[in-house]
Amino acid sequence: MMGVPTPTRPEDLDVRELTFDAPDLTTFARLDELGLVAVGQRVEPDRAVLECRVVAGDDDAFCRHCGAEGAARGTVTRQLAHEPFGWRPTTLLIRVRRFGCQACRRVWRQDTTAAADRRAKLSRAAVRWALVALVTQHLTVARLAEALGVAWDTANDAVLAEGKRVLIDDPARFDGVTAIGVDENVWRHTRRGEKYVTDMVDLTGIRDGTGPARLLEMVEGRSKQAFKTWLAERPHAWRDRVEVVAMDGFTGFKTATTEELPDAVAL
Repeated sequence: MMGVPTPTRPEDLDVRELTFDAPDLTTFARLDELGLVAVGQRVEPDRAVLECRVVAGDDDAFCRHCGAEGAARGTVTRQLAHEPFGWRPTTLLIRVRRFGCQACRRVWRQDTTAAADRRAKLSRAAVRWALVALVTQHLTVARLAEALGVAWDTANDAVLAEGKRVLIDDPARFDGVTAIGVDENVWRHTRRGEKYVTDMVDLTGIRDGTGPARLLEMVEGRSKQAFKTWLAERPHAWRDRVEVVAMDGFTGFKTATTEELPDAVAL
């Protein structure tokens, strides 16, 4: 399984201290984390397909509406792009059991939300792999899509949604910030829509010598108001902790800093 970041090198392993388990495709492909078990495989030169079943739950066969025990109604399949097997795109072919309730005539399937969201085309492991590869290995979305065997839009939408969930929607990303940088960048290379964005970057690690800079947020536009509004949306206690704001020569950013962070030093 292609992992990110790079795993331990073979020469770093002390074979005298190693113990081994029996080969297990479910564990190797990390399907157990998705509530799945591997029951078959098909490896071709340009792709790999893993046939899976959903790990049975105690309440699978019971009606969600009336609680009565239902009868098996066969299976349906669901396909998900998974984290790459080597550099082969890997697909999960999941056999999902169906049940029907004689009492209320309802039909349902086994729950596969541990493997992926309801309408998702990528497994949760694939989404995690793609986000880490994009952020830490700087792979392009085109390269991610190729490795996953999906369309560019599919890979892009999944990464954006996951990035928003674990990064943008995480309030802890603002913790401990004492130095920020602000700059403008061209984001959209088209004739329509706002071309520029304002980037806010945490420079605390660089200032203290404890780590690299990290992106806090991007907002549309490159005006004084764009930066001022973003600062005003931060809690008062957070703004009080910001000591330094680094910026380019645009006077609008300096004015916004003076108005919203009067005690900070503008550089």
